[in-house]
Amino acid sequence: MTKIGIIGGSGLDNPDILHDGRDVEVTTKYGAPSAPLKTGTIEGREVVLLARHGREHTIPPTHVNYRANIMALKDAGCDCVIATTACGSLREEIDRGHLVILDQFIDFTRLRPVSFHDEFAPHGAVHTAMADPFDAALRARMISACQSLKIVHHTAGTVVTIEGSRFSTRAESNMFRAWGADVINMSVAPECILANEAGLPYAAVAMSTDYDCWKTDEAPVTWDEILEVFKGNVEKVTSLLAETIRTID
Repeated sequence: MTKIGIIGGSGLDNPDILHDGRDVEVTTKYGAPSAPLKTGTIEGREVVLLARHGREHTIPPTHVNYRANIMALKDAGCDCVIATTACGSLREEIDRGHLVILDQFIDFTRLRPVSFHDEFAPHGAVHTAMADPFDAALRARMISACQSLKIVHHTAGTVVTIEGSRFSTRAESNMFRAWGADVINMSVAPECILANEAGLPYAAVAMSTDYDCWKTDEAPVTWDEILEVFKGNVEKVTSLLAETIRTID
């Protein structure tokens, strides 16, 4: 039976959606993951849940051990990974509370290990293909789930991942829009890269919580605003996860 890894983002770090949940303390060759793994079932499927920033959201984006998180899920026998994340919208049509099934990323981080391959020896160079980094089959299931649940969603979107923990300047926000990014966050790119290197199909749903700072007719985003919007819409994401997982055999 397929075992599914779930990485929870802001506002979804410890959802009560697992049956028979139990914590498992693990470590990896890259160190400890952000939190104990929580194993259980959703819709009868085996699931392993991991809080990206820790159960109490104590780990800033730059200091998340993404390599340990992905390797912990792989070591636990996960066959694929579904991730959730809060994001800022860079497009007028992506309103607060809308979900975006990501299909591309731009990695604008600077300080994080973004590969498992610190050296090439003894097997030679390893350059992982990343043209289409999000798994098409998982994305299709998530889109179908959104349609079944009548959740407002966007079937594709490019996320730019910034280093953080600060938010963008208005100049940066406008630059990312000019680059073709649709949403912005601080976590997906390294995670997605590493999942691909580890051979784990990866898909992510982003919930728009704000308009970053490019819209001059609104006040710039605040962290409290992000949490308020995400918590007010978290049921959408948990419903989407359950419906998506139900269709995975």
